[in-house]
Amino acid sequence: MSTARSWDTDQLPEGEEKVAAVRDMFDAIAPKYDRLNRIISFRLDVRWRKRAVRDLALPSGSTVLDLASGTGDLCIDLTKAGMRPISMDLSFGMLSADRSGSPRVQTDILRLPVPSASVDGVMCGFALRNLLDLPTFFTELGRVVKPGGRIALLDVSVPKNGLVRWGNGIYFGKIVPKIGAALSDGPAYAYLPKSVAYLPEPAVMLEALAAAGFDDATHEQLSGGLTQLMVGTRS
Repeated sequence: MSTARSWDTDQLPEGEEKVAAVRDMFDAIAPKYDRLNRIISFRLDVRWRKRAVRDLALPSGSTVLDLASGTGDLCIDLTKAGMRPISMDLSFGMLSADRSGSPRVQTDILRLPVPSASVDGVMCGFALRNLLDLPTFFTELGRVVKPGGRIALLDVSVPKNGLVRWGNGIYFGKIVPKIGAALSDGPAYAYLPKSVAYLPEPAVMLEALAAAGFDDATHEQLSGGLTQLMVGTRS
């Protein structure tokens, strides 16, 4: 059984096994990724990305890295806002499906191939939980973003309200894998709801961001806690 298929079990991969599995999974689901996102989120993913671009709050002409960029949705929104995005992802399959027209780079985003203090901002949409080492990632953001530059980081979340959390658990834990199996890749969409377990508590992430140079970083839950957004300025 392949590493990606091992996600159909209750045990989540760790270490380098996780890195390889994430890459292979996103290579496999890239062709239908956008369609599934719209269906599964009832198009709320469009609203969440627009909110993140708005809260990035950078002027027109800013150079922004879109990390774990997938098929380029955030790059499209950044371009519409007058910014100059660069699409970076570990998955060649995702980059091949990128339709944004932005420059594309296949890379490990824990080791960005850009000089220090060279970009105005960074965005990352729904990928923090897929990374091997979040503190290293945050440190890398602090390295590449110019003083006064901004970051906006989106990911899934666990709702605080018990009733919403219960309903969200049923939908993403039971229904989403069935939709994924019918329209794309069952094991991949069984993994995605479970992967929120990789994420530390918000306070832990904010502390790590402050240590990386984003002293004013804030955290907010969106849509009743279905997603979370962290933004901050490089000191």
